[in-house]
Amino acid sequence: MAKQDYYQTLGVSKAASGEEIKRAYRKLAMQYHPDHNAGDKGAEQKFKDISEAYDVLKDEQKRAAYDRYGHAAFEQGGARGPGDFAFTGGFADIFDEVFGEFMGGPRRRDGSSRGNDLRYNLEVTLEEAFRGKQTTVRASTLVNCEHCHGTGAEPGSKPVSCPTCHGRGRVRTTQGFFTIERTCTSCQGAGRVIEKPCRPCGGQGRVRREKSLSINIPPGVEDGTRIRLAGEGEVGLRGGSPGDLYLFVSVAPHRLFQREGANIHCRVPLPMTTAALGGVVEVPTVDGGRARITVPQGTQSGHQFRLKGKGMPVLRSTARGDMYIQAIVETPVNLTKRQQELLREFEKDGNRGTHPESEGFFARVKEFFEDLRE
Repeated sequence: MAKQDYYQTLGVSKAASGEEIKRAYRKLAMQYHPDHNAGDKGAEQKFKDISEAYDVLKDEQKRAAYDRYGHAAFEQGGARGPGDFAFTGGFADIFDEVFGEFMGGPRRRDGSSRGNDLRYNLEVTLEEAFRGKQTTVRASTLVNCEHCHGTGAEPGSKPVSCPTCHGRGRVRTTQGFFTIERTCTSCQGAGRVIEKPCRPCGGQGRVRREKSLSINIPPGVEDGTRIRLAGEGEVGLRGGSPGDLYLFVSVAPHRLFQREGANIHCRVPLPMTTAALGGVVEVPTVDGGRARITVPQGTQSGHQFRLKGKGMPVLRSTARGDMYIQAIVETPVNLTKRQQELLREFEKDGNRGTHPESEGFFARVKEFFEDLRE
């Protein structure tokens, strides 16, 4: 069965803001939460569907991928096209995120938290996009502290039970008829505190360092492609799982070629004589080679010649696009007196039919003014 559109699942429009999406999810999640619908398989499936939809639409990058590619953007092993994404997450984490302020926040007994994602912008040339590229990027990030191995405590010491929450990680307060349970602010929900914080990292379990990563840019990569490197972001607090690194690829403009998907376009100026009499011209190709184009007599400006299979590689495929040569007939300038005389002789000796486009245009102009006089 085809999946329902994520926007329809949450009952919002495609132009909905992040806050509108969050409110819609909160309302539906409270309505269909399994705790409120024990034994109702339909409600359980509905809750999973709205959680899945919110997991995508709450994230700007995931939402952009979904708007462009639909559900195919997240299908494992499927063709996602330019801008490859791979995201993980469960509806339980989403529920904690949205309702954490009321429910006491995510329960991480060791005080750890997931590290932040990182973004790296990489510009490549069109030639590098054609061939692919192996490169190294350097990014400033947070890594595990070598002194305490990510625990945040001085070697030889151990965390002790939090005196505020007595190791529970949560505290309760009574307001009238209501009892509210929140995350303990002293230990941040860990239930333990570090009496002797690690000196190099100050008890965080991580320090900032520059990290080098070897990146493989595949042939045919397009401008705007996003590449996800799982687990290469910042490490989490006190041994928490690391975030991801997102590589945003841009392709620099080229001095000769213009790219359109897998096709390459090139504007080639032709001397007026070559366009009129015909001839052969040699043009460069994106793979570094050369191609010979036979120009027929009477070629007009704007005419395109197609070189099949001379374009860019198609991402994740052995196919290649085509190259289109657009002829631009050049009017001569800086003529000598002799050249001017020859052109005037040509104009006087010109036979009807040598300029069919202009003759046809002015014939239509004549008819236009004749119609106005009637």
